[in-house]
Amino acid sequence: MQFTTIKYTTCFAMAAVMLLSVACKKDYTDPNRAAANNAEKSASGLTAVVIGLQKNYTATRAGSIYNLITTDGFLTKQLLIVNQGNTAEYQFYLGGNQVFNTNSIVVSFWTNCNKVIFDANTVLKNAPDLSDKGYASGLIAYASIFKALAITNMAMFWDKIPDTSGVAVPVNFIANTEGYTRALNVINNALATVNANAISSSFLSNISAGVDILNTLHALKARFSLYAGNYGQALAEANVVDLTKKSTFNYDLQALNPIFETATSTNNVYQPLDSTMGLPPALAPNLADKREPFYIAINASAPRYRINGFFATSTGSIPVYLPGEMMLIKAEAYARQSTPDLVNGLIELNKVITKQPASDPFGVGAGLTADVGPYTQSQLLDQIYRHRAIELYMTGLRQIDSRRFNRPAGERTRNYLPYPNVEHNGNINTPDDPTF
Repeated sequence: MQFTTIKYTTCFAMAAVMLLSVACKKDYTDPNRAAANNAEKSASGLTAVVIGLQKNYTATRAGSIYNLITTDGFLTKQLLIVNQGNTAEYQFYLGGNQVFNTNSIVVSFWTNCNKVIFDANTVLKNAPDLSDKGYASGLIAYASIFKALAITNMAMFWDKIPDTSGVAVPVNFIANTEGYTRALNVINNALATVNANAISSSFLSNISAGVDILNTLHALKARFSLYAGNYGQALAEANVVDLTKKSTFNYDLQALNPIFETATSTNNVYQPLDSTMGLPPALAPNLADKREPFYIAINASAPRYRINGFFATSTGSIPVYLPGEMMLIKAEAYARQSTPDLVNGLIELNKVITKQPASDPFGVGAGLTADVGPYTQSQLLDQIYRHRAIELYMTGLRQIDSRRFNRPAGERTRNYLPYPNVEHNGNINTPDDPTF
């Protein structure tokens, strides 16, 4: 994606609804740009930017949340297409070479991530110049959360991602694994900023409630460290997160929960595939697992399995991360150390297996008896993958897990997405589309 400095919003909106046939172009003739530049240097202007980028990330069918959960759900066989007329979702359900680079979700997911990164960069460039360092700290930390998420989303679903560190046109691409390192750099900068100057209450009062900024920064650092293979750092960061507190993207009657709005309420796009949660028989949920009815409701009429959990109501909040994810990061970090610590790995895994819904801030709990093992490293990792898949059902994190744990290709409909046609048409450096 060629990152514009002017008229980017117009390009973004057009791309999201498939009206662009070429990548967004730079335009140096916008007569309103001087006023926009002045707004971008003020606290109020930068606050408007972070509020806008959060909305772009979290809301509507074009936003990253819908695209992330939907793409991941179909590519890892968690979801059933209800109406094949929803072409983008149906292509993901079929997978393979049936997913085209004209797919509207491919286009809007790619464009939305780039838009969020672009807007976050505006904040990160200008906020340090504010005189109120506590307010600036809040702006930097908040924008960093969304930038890091957007970078990682691209790295999870494309094998190469844009090199966004420069302004060269056309943009070059880097390996997706470098994306995790860059996301970590963004988080590290935010943590250093917050440690130097605590986030002011005035900033917190000007943004939507829900996101616990400091805990989220540590949780994302734990997640991205795991993806980058830095298991010691993943373990240390997961240990810092306060698992009694929630961090959520919140919704209301003006901005509805996007999965509920599109899928749950209409029953005309997709629903859960079945009670296996997309797992093979050997790893399918225990019949007594209380996470199953939390995430999947049973209905008398077809389709039998229905979306539940965080997407059951129009205003239901969506977690930025789950406490169980942090426990499972610890389990995996122990298991993957150069000298595997299988004892502590199983201890951390059992914290998830035995967790009761009432003891979890979100009500997510298996409520099962502890697993006694003993396991080899490979066997323990299989069980960690199993419980990550169940605990984190419909969170958008299954696809990268499936690849990281070297699961059979048959458990996925694709490994990576093709690059959208808007990028192919406007950027000569766009890589060839992956075959699967």
